[in-house]
Amino acid sequence: MSSEGKRQRMDLVKKTREFLKENKIDYLLVNSTNEFLVEYADLEENSRYLLTNFSGSTGDAVISQKNILLFVDGRYHEQADLEVDKNLVKVVKIKIGESFSACLAKKLLPNKTFGIVTQKVSQGRLEILEPELKKKNIEIKLLDFDPILGEQETGKRKQKIVQIELKISGLSADEKIKKITKNLKKDEAILVTNLEEISYLLNLRDFSKNYSSKIQSGKYLIIKNGGEFLEKVTDIKNIKNVYVDKTSINAYDYAQLGEKAANLKTNYIKEMKAVKTKAEIEHYKNCFKRTDKALLATRSYIEKNDIISEFDIAKILEENFYKFGAKSLSFKTIVAKDKNSAQAHYSKNSKSEILQDGSLILIDCGAYYEGGYATDCTRVFVKGKPSTLQKKVYTIVLKGFLAAFRKKITSKTTGFALDKTARKILDTNKPAGFEFSHSLGHGIGISVHESPPSLVFSPTAKTPLKPNMCFTIEPGLYNPKHFGVRLENSCYLVKERGDLVIKSFSNMCFEKKLIDFDMLTPTEKKQLKNFVCLL
Repeated sequence: MSSEGKRQRMDLVKKTREFLKENKIDYLLVNSTNEFLVEYADLEENSRYLLTNFSGSTGDAVISQKNILLFVDGRYHEQADLEVDKNLVKVVKIKIGESFSACLAKKLLPNKTFGIVTQKVSQGRLEILEPELKKKNIEIKLLDFDPILGEQETGKRKQKIVQIELKISGLSADEKIKKITKNLKKDEAILVTNLEEISYLLNLRDFSKNYSSKIQSGKYLIIKNGGEFLEKVTDIKNIKNVYVDKTSINAYDYAQLGEKAANLKTNYIKEMKAVKTKAEIEHYKNCFKRTDKALLATRSYIEKNDIISEFDIAKILEENFYKFGAKSLSFKTIVAKDKNSAQAHYSKNSKSEILQDGSLILIDCGAYYEGGYATDCTRVFVKGKPSTLQKKVYTIVLKGFLAAFRKKITSKTTGFALDKTARKILDTNKPAGFEFSHSLGHGIGISVHESPPSLVFSPTAKTPLKPNMCFTIEPGLYNPKHFGVRLENSCYLVKERGDLVIKSFSNMCFEKKLIDFDMLTPTEKKQLKNFVCLL
C-alpha cells in the first residue's frame, strides 16, 4: 500500500468516525457491494475496500470509534491478513458453517446503536441481523445513503447490450416470463431487482465490463400476469401485491413498496436459471472445450519456458482465452506459485514471483463466450520435478474430487452431501498444517458463483440437486508455510437410463507427475483412466 493510499484511507476513517459521532451511531456496517448487491462491485464503489484495502469479492467490515473489524470466510483468511494494515484493521475469520450475523453479534457490545446502509444490504439479510442484534439490545439505525461514498451514483457506465440467440438459451424471453407469471392474479406482480435474473429473463448480455456478462444497470423489472411490464416501482396503483425475493432486493427498495410488498417464498426465476436447458448445456460443453484449449496451451508455455513470472502466465492465459473466442474473463485469473497458492483467492499475479525448479503453480481461471455463461476451472502444475509432499497433497485432493464425482446421486442428494463426501477424504488424509478451508463448490451460469445449487458444509446447502444443474467440484488443501492445491472441474447433473449421474464439462488434464498412484485405489485408478487424459 502506497503512502498516499494510506493517507487517503486514514482521512476516510477519520471522516467516517466524525459522521458516527455526529449521528450518535456506535457501529457502522460497511458493505462490499453496490445498490444492485452484485458480487464483483468495482473497487471504486466498494466501500469496504476503500476503508480496509481488502480487495476480495465478498466480506464486510464494521467501524466504530475504536476498531475496524473485517469479516471474511475461509477463502480469504490469508489474503485479508496480507492486504490490510493490522494496526488499523482486525481480521475476523469466519469458520466453515458459521454465519456472519452470529459472528458479528459476538463482537459487538450491548446497548449500542448499529448503522446499516439500506441500499447496500438485502432485506433478507436485514431481517436475519435484527433478532441477533436485538438479543444484545442493539438499536439499528437505517441510513438511506452510504457515508463512505457519499451521494455518488453507481452503475451508470456505458453498456453494450446484446441479445443472445435462441439456439443458446433454449427458451425465449416470452416463454420464460409466461412460466413465472402463470399463477399471478391480475392485481399481482413480481419485482425483479437482481441484474443477473433480469439478464437471464430477457436473454440479454453486456460484455462491456470484464468479469461480467450481465447488464450493468437500468430500471428494475416489474412483471404482471401475461407478461405485461410496468416501467417503475411507483407505477403500482392497481397492484395489490408486489412479490419480491428478500435475498436479492435491497432494504431501501423493499421499503418503497410499503404494504404492497409480499414475500416470494419460491424464487421461480432463480430456480429456472439454475436448471439449464438442453441448449444451454450443449453451449456450455462448447465453452469448456475452448477453456480447456486455453489452459492446455498455457500449460505448454509453462513447460517450455524459463524465467517466467505469475504475471507472464496470467498474460499468456488471457491471450489464449481471446484466441479461442472468449468475450471477456469471468473473473480475475488466479496464478499463484508456491506459498501464494495457499491463499484460496490470491489475486496479485506478481511480476516478481519467478518460477524456479520445483515451483508449484495453481491456476484458477474462466471466461465468458458468446452466450454469456461463465466457465470456471482450476489446475495445479509443477515446474520440473515435484517434491514428495507436493505429490502427496495433490493426490489427496484428487481423491477427494474423485469421491465426490462418483458419488451415487438420488433425487434427495444435496450439495451438503457432496461436500461431506469430499471433506471426509481430505480430513482423514491431510498432512499436518493443511486445511480444507472453503466449500466444495458452487453453481455456475451468468454468474461464476450461482445459487442454487450450493455445495457447502452447511444447512443452507440441503436443497436437492436436480438434473441439468451446473456446479463446480473443487476440493483443496492449504498450508501458508508450504503451498495450496485445489482441483476444480465444472460439472452438470444428467439423467441417463433412469440414473442421475455427474458429468464434467472440464476435460483439462490432471498432472500425471503430481499423482502418487500408489495412494489410489483400483476404483480411483479406473475412474481416472476413464475420466480424462493425463499429461
